[in-house]
Amino acid sequence: MKFKIALIVLLFAVTATSHSQELQSPKFGKGLFNLVGKDSSWTMKIGTRFQFLASNLMSEGQSPETNFLIRRARLKFDGFAVSPKLKYKIELGLSNRDMSGVTPFTRNTPRYVMDAVIKYNFYGNFVLWVGQTKLPGNRERVISSANMQQVDRSVLNARFNIDRDIGFQLRHHFTLFNNFEVREIFALSQGEGRNVVTGNLGGHQYTGRIEFLPFGRFEGKGDYFGSDLKREQTPKLAVGVTYDHNNNAVKTRSNMGSWMETDTGFYETNINTLFIDAMFKYKGFSLMTEYADRDAADPVAKNSDGTETGDIVQVGTGINIQSGYLFKNNWEVSGRYSYVKLDEITGRTPDKQYTLGFSKFIVGHSLKVQTDFSFIDFNDRTDQYLYRLQFDIHF
Repeated sequence: MKFKIALIVLLFAVTATSHSQELQSPKFGKGLFNLVGKDSSWTMKIGTRFQFLASNLMSEGQSPETNFLIRRARLKFDGFAVSPKLKYKIELGLSNRDMSGVTPFTRNTPRYVMDAVIKYNFYGNFVLWVGQTKLPGNRERVISSANMQQVDRSVLNARFNIDRDIGFQLRHHFTLFNNFEVREIFALSQGEGRNVVTGNLGGHQYTGRIEFLPFGRFEGKGDYFGSDLKREQTPKLAVGVTYDHNNNAVKTRSNMGSWMETDTGFYETNINTLFIDAMFKYKGFSLMTEYADRDAADPVAKNSDGTETGDIVQVGTGINIQSGYLFKNNWEVSGRYSYVKLDEITGRTPDKQYTLGFSKFIVGHSLKVQTDFSFIDFNDRTDQYLYRLQFDIHF
């Protein structure tokens, strides 16, 4: 209730102050409107988006499971304060799926805040990020859910991604020679994921990432959105490597998954995650590949007497290969192969997923319709067939 009141007050304040500010209405897909201070000392772009998803999951010998839901519903605010070198971003998730994960560690309240981060370009090409936002993990996860090539991300991402956390990130880039760009990122975060308010429960999380763009930058930051909507006129390639160390982690998937509680508190173990990924685009063709590997010092959670609690860190490996071709009429056909193999200690057998997708980009990623069909191959369980249809609008 307090959040709803705060939101109404914010919208009223924006309306009331529009007479004393320069109000600009950008083109569709670039925000609802832009606010600019009279002295140009601050700006705020306000945007919104939502996704409607219909899905049908079929298993042999069982009745189909049909589901309609608002997959995502977001409000976004971004701009700069005092100087263009000091930027900020706030993103709020309003759908039930966005707010899921209520626990005692989030004060048993919905998790509205997705991003709340300040980005300060304090010197040269160095930028300091402070707040809550996505860690520099696998490329597929860092790509916004509004800009995906298919309806949703792969099973590799579902098992291994390190998502959002609260802390600091230091980012830098330089040109090695000609157009060859190198980007470095280091992050220090709390290690328990987004919106945790009970303080640090284990150790801290340390994430390092380096990226190489040998042919120069992609048009419109195309290395971080799905499909070649810019139709790159020269080949573009981005290769990234991330290594993440979560010291004394207390959750089954580093800063994700379930909490590993014991008879005396939390079970703590060091968890390391490696990602290697690449994005290639050229004249409507796109290819994205990823590899993930996770290990833990001792993945089986135990009580003080040595008995197992039942919680096990999801250690193992995965690969994802995804490709598509965008036709001149802005229809795209795409395909994906994903494979995840968790270690035998987890009790899970390998998962294989084959996905064929079709997309119609009406106004790029800002207005699109996507559908895909997946075959999910389980070694020890009944195979599944998943059909999805999604509508996405992004102001």
